[in-house]
Amino acid sequence: MNPQTIALAQINPLLGDLPGNAELIFQAAVQAHAQGAKLLLTPELSLTGYPPEDLLLRPAFIDATETQLNALVTQLKQFPSLTVIVGHPKRSAQGLQNAASVIQNGAIIAAYAKQELPNHEVFDEVRYFTPGSQACVFESAGTHFGLIICEDAWHAEPAKQAHAAGAQVLLVINASPFHLQKDVLRIDVLHQQVAQTSMPLIYVNAVGGQDELVFDGGSFALNAQGKLVMSMPQFEIGLGLVSLNSSGDLISGVTTPSLSVEAQAYQALVLGVRDYVQKNRFPGVIIGLSGGVDSALVLAIAVDALGAERVRTVMMASRYTADISWVDAREMANRMQVQYDEIPISGPVDALELALAEQFKCLEQDATEENIQARVRGTLLMALSNKTGRLVLTTGNKSEMAVGYCTLYGDMAGGFAVIKDIAKTLVYRLCHYRNTISQVIPERILTRAPSAELRHEQTDQDHLPSYDVLDNIVERYMEQNQSIAQMIAAGLDAESVEKVTRLIKLNEYKRRQAPPGVRVTTRAFGRDWRYPITSQFRA
Repeated sequence: MNPQTIALAQINPLLGDLPGNAELIFQAAVQAHAQGAKLLLTPELSLTGYPPEDLLLRPAFIDATETQLNALVTQLKQFPSLTVIVGHPKRSAQGLQNAASVIQNGAIIAAYAKQELPNHEVFDEVRYFTPGSQACVFESAGTHFGLIICEDAWHAEPAKQAHAAGAQVLLVINASPFHLQKDVLRIDVLHQQVAQTSMPLIYVNAVGGQDELVFDGGSFALNAQGKLVMSMPQFEIGLGLVSLNSSGDLISGVTTPSLSVEAQAYQALVLGVRDYVQKNRFPGVIIGLSGGVDSALVLAIAVDALGAERVRTVMMASRYTADISWVDAREMANRMQVQYDEIPISGPVDALELALAEQFKCLEQDATEENIQARVRGTLLMALSNKTGRLVLTTGNKSEMAVGYCTLYGDMAGGFAVIKDIAKTLVYRLCHYRNTISQVIPERILTRAPSAELRHEQTDQDHLPSYDVLDNIVERYMEQNQSIAQMIAAGLDAESVEKVTRLIKLNEYKRRQAPPGVRVTTRAFGRDWRYPITSQFRA
């Protein structure tokens, strides 16, 4: 074998921007060639972006992809010593396939079709693709490389098949969505592939936000003994290099330290917000700032994602807003150096209550009056959004979304739900984490009892269990699929379990109308939560 350098292009494609994505791949090739690489890997479906979803059902989209791929193949001819692997959908006699082409000296010399099509969690590739069945082994600079795609690496057969076909090094191209600590899980799974084939392995992953999904990069390489010899940062674009020696094994290079759970979650949220706003061409964002912990965290994320100049905050106080909420909201906005406005809502709320006075005559006050306040705030934020073109970021967390502690057309009104998959207990942890970088969130916001401030002396725990109890139940029931009986048997308070699971079921109709938000856990309220609204089953 000849020693050679292999480059990993950790790029951030824009879904559907075929010329732009082709240019990202070409520029990675320019950089790889300049650094002496003989082989360049790009992520799964790098030419189109991932996941294209129902764009794949449009013949015009596949036609345009084929045209762009042919143009890219011609363009890459100027690097005759560089082999480039590009992911793209490919028509075949069997049907559309999730494929990758191996490009050398202005020609496609080999192609591979993904064999294991994921149809779980956020994935539904069976809807679009036909699986492949053949190994792909090609030669580059005297070494035989086997190529597989993403989900293939989580199953034994594709890697074994490539090894049996003569592969000496296994390449895995990916668009692997992030959830907390998935970086550790990936390496554990890929260790198994190395152990069963004794082939060194190189893994490249996409980076960037796509609607609810975030791709975290974290590309890496394992030598023939399963040792991590190279790793790239999470949540950053870049080009990584790894060297293959004359014995056919990978040489130790640069490795990146792992991030804490809080750092992973925070960086995922920042990247998700940045890409959603920028890829959809919003000029900026608007946040309803309440003086509470949720809006404080969303503000910090927005500023870190977009810069202070693109973030506007609005404090909309009612007769129930505490003085300290005013003070803390102003202080938070000042620390983040963002535009801050105050719009009192007492007038609009009074007008609506007066308009409804005859209809509500002889009826006791209840959540209806509280919801009027929230809906006035939602209307004001959406009016500002319409006038300025800025996107409203909602501030509801996963705990609230689970049990319906949120108001349709009120605090749920907006375009992107930043912390929709962040439990309340994690909200506090992320605030403390952000303050270790710089002290932007006032301490009192982190220590006062959480409240929606829709009536006098209200706290969240007036009607809900403590958040540590609530979040434990939500995680077990929603993310781990534990039954009510299992949770009670595990020692959780039966009354709390019954209440929380009942509220989760009752509020499915609200979640169906919520804006998208960044997926951070193994199961979010979104693509991978598809429960019926109408159902009598609960266990």
